Amino acid sequence: MTKELEGRVALVTGASQGIGQGCSRAIAAAGAKMFIAQRNVENAEEEAKYLRATYGVEVEVMKVDVTKRAEVDAMVKACVDKFGKLDILVNNAGASVAKRLENTTDEEMSYWFDLNYFSVFWAMRAAFPIMKAQKYGRIINMGSLNGVNAHMFTAPYNASKEAVRALTRTAAVEWGAHGITANIICPAANSRNAEEYFAANPEMEKAILQQIPAGRFGQAEQDIGPVALFLASAASGFMTGNTIYVDGGGHINGVPWRPYVED
Repeated sequence: MTKELEGRVALVTGASQGIGQGCSRAIAAAGAKMFIAQRNVENAEEEAKYLRATYGVEVEVMKVDVTKRAEVDAMVKACVDKFGKLDILVNNAGASVAKRLENTTDEEMSYWFDLNYFSVFWAMRAAFPIMKAQKYGRIINMGSLNGVNAHMFTAPYNASKEAVRALTRTAAVEWGAHGITANIICPAANSRNAEEYFAANPEMEKAILQQIPAGRFGQAEQDIGPVALFLASAASGFMTGNTIYVDGGGHINGVPWRPYVED
């Protein structure tokens, strides 16, 4: 049986854990060749071994710091040099820390924008001429409920992720005629950090679960990956510029997130 993404090439940043891992495994399971870019190359190599052994796909790994424009440009070039094309770009790498807005420095704001926004912009810009020439492209960017719901104490993350949403919608408008779609996933899935936080703050876990209609936390591979696969496939060709909330319904009323931070 032909796999849905057989013959396609996917580039995923931050693919060895969490949301990125869920997306990369779903895409690899559908037969795509995989290019994994990550700062922690050891973890990336371990994930590559898993993808090769489990799904029988070709996987290339590259150590990349996505806060460096030159490395992002080199990442896209290396993918095309290796596989001859780039069909699917999943911009997943990103992070945040809790800090009060008034205590956030210019340097910190700039760093988080480099990590969460400019990395996406650079990758999209580098991928565009390739996808335009192919007359085909699928861009999947990770947004965040933090930005949508304006969660407290993560202002740089919120602002940078909302900027990614605006960038994605604009790309959908400008690049749609070239067969390129651009969509956002706002995911809510468990992670190692979340599990550690909830273990130390059980009342917060209980409060958040009460706001999720599905009654549970999401799982990256089970819940987020299949949505990324759909957006990566030909079936999503008439769907672009959308924000898709894969959060068990948590965005409907907003999710309370009140971590303790120093004054």
